[in-house]
Amino acid sequence: MKLRKALDRAKAQRDEQAPEADMGAAPSESSNGQPSRQWQSPTYADSATCRLDPAIAEKNRGVCLNPDPAEVERYKILRTRISNMSRQRPMNTIMVTSPAKGEGKTVTCINMGFTFARAMNQTVLLVDCDFKGQDIHRYLGIDSRGSLIDYFLDDRPIKDLIVWPGVEKLTLISGNRTISDSTELLSSEMMESLVKEMGSRYDDRYVFFDAPPVLGHSEAISMAPLMDGILMVVEAGKTSKRDIRNALALLPREKFLGFVLNKQTV
Repeated sequence: MKLRKALDRAKAQRDEQAPEADMGAAPSESSNGQPSRQWQSPTYADSATCRLDPAIAEKNRGVCLNPDPAEVERYKILRTRISNMSRQRPMNTIMVTSPAKGEGKTVTCINMGFTFARAMNQTVLLVDCDFKGQDIHRYLGIDSRGSLIDYFLDDRPIKDLIVWPGVEKLTLISGNRTISDSTELLSSEMMESLVKEMGSRYDDRYVFFDAPPVLGHSEAISMAPLMDGILMVVEAGKTSKRDIRNALALLPREKFLGFVLNKQTV
């Protein structure tokens, strides 16, 4: 009942709050004084700055922060394929999940964020939705305490939760607060409105949601219909075909974009 009251209270105040305040691409002015659509890299004056620790990020396989690792090319291929799909249908919000825990979904989500932010004319927002143990900020060595849980339960504006980690064109929301019954939050009308707002606010932005695993949990199943696309991370030599089949059966087929094979050795 406490959770329901908090949701109802926050819902009543939602329309009065600006969902987000990080800056997006802004048109510049051309030499003839007319507005130009030349894309400009955004600044994040309204977002907290918590610079990531490159050593910690690399230790946790945040490889795409560096220009040379071979894995970068694989993520660029993934970026290209998703970008091509986006030309066929609008796609700004993408959920990254896995059949079970520990198969690499968070690392994949982070590396996708790094890789997409490298593209010329687009920005990225990473959103940690694994409320039983948010890892994005921890994997990057960031001391961030604000998370979506604070938005849902304590009415904190989204703009107060966004962190700029010092990576050009990339921001994130991830904190150290946990909650056991997160399904109600992630399936709420507040979450639905928030996903729509995040996905539609800027045409040039991709939003990647690090969701809980599918099997044995209901959160990812609740989030799936709200997304434009779903990626499933499976681990080479670990994830079973049975788990993959069972996880796929729980997700909307029309949203599914494909698999990411993690820890592939060849």
